[in-house]
Amino acid sequence: MLRIDNLSISFDNKPILNNVSLQLQTGEIACLLGRSGCGKTTLLRCIAGFEKPDSGSISIRGATLFDKNTHTPAHKRQIGMVFQDYALFPHLTVADNIAFGLKLDKTATNHRIDEMLELVNMREYRHSYPHELSGGQQQRVALVRALACSPSLILLDEPFSNLDVELRASLSKEVRQLLKSQQVCAIMVTHDQAEAFAMADKVGVISQGVLQQWDTPDALYHTPANQAVAQFIGEGVLIDIHQLAALPLNEHLKAALNPAVNTVLVRPHDVSPANTDDNHTISGTILDKDFRGGYWLYTLGTQTGQTLLMQLSLAESQYALGDTLMVSINRFCTLS
Repeated sequence: MLRIDNLSISFDNKPILNNVSLQLQTGEIACLLGRSGCGKTTLLRCIAGFEKPDSGSISIRGATLFDKNTHTPAHKRQIGMVFQDYALFPHLTVADNIAFGLKLDKTATNHRIDEMLELVNMREYRHSYPHELSGGQQQRVALVRALACSPSLILLDEPFSNLDVELRASLSKEVRQLLKSQQVCAIMVTHDQAEAFAMADKVGVISQGVLQQWDTPDALYHTPANQAVAQFIGEGVLIDIHQLAALPLNEHLKAALNPAVNTVLVRPHDVSPANTDDNHTISGTILDKDFRGGYWLYTLGTQTGQTLLMQLSLAESQYALGDTLMVSINRFCTLS
């Protein structure tokens, strides 16, 4: 449905995006992750038509929006936008905000407004003004305003950043269900990994203007493409493969070691306390422990100088700082 090939853009001769390529199928929701200034919002603005790339191409449903010969203006791209600050018109009612941009007769416009408000259970707010709504309600109005024109694609730029944590979690699920029910393709920019994983079918990690990996949330976490993705997504320790080989591992893990790979990633849940002291266990001293709500995260220092992270449930967490215990590594992920 959406296809981007080798998209590049620079500002004042400074590269912002470099040869970005991705595809999104009809009805899929994607999230772009990355640190501030990595190019996430710039990519969104290029898709919307607010920025003109230096090279590459953008197409939706087979229609070219941008290439070396084409630059379709933003208002002709059939793309909806939901902004961080919602961008609702303060002098217009909820109904008039939704109607803005609709090119329908009065009867059809009123029907479309009713239809959109029904989607978000807000029919009683038809004549309210934005300042009379909560943050979550304003966000719902901003979303259905973008949906009202039946866009080919919706772009969301950190749409939940102004909301509290609990509302963000509930509203992100609500928005996903709404977009899925309408079979609308969407791309969202966020800094929140948990939010991205809850919302998206595909997640893109951008670092230094390069799309490092475009994949499912599960694949990003368990099989990161490189060190940049591994260090950004989730928690874990990168270990030189020669250091890992020096640790006592079970036969299965030893067989999985690939001498052509330089680094492996060990996640906290890949390390567990060992019941017995045998040839496959590692002695570790607890250097730090962090309470994460539903579990404890331990930082272990091994006798070989390697650091490991270990995640344990509250029921399993019986260790104190300075305790020495035997642990085993159960799996790891190789990185290119």
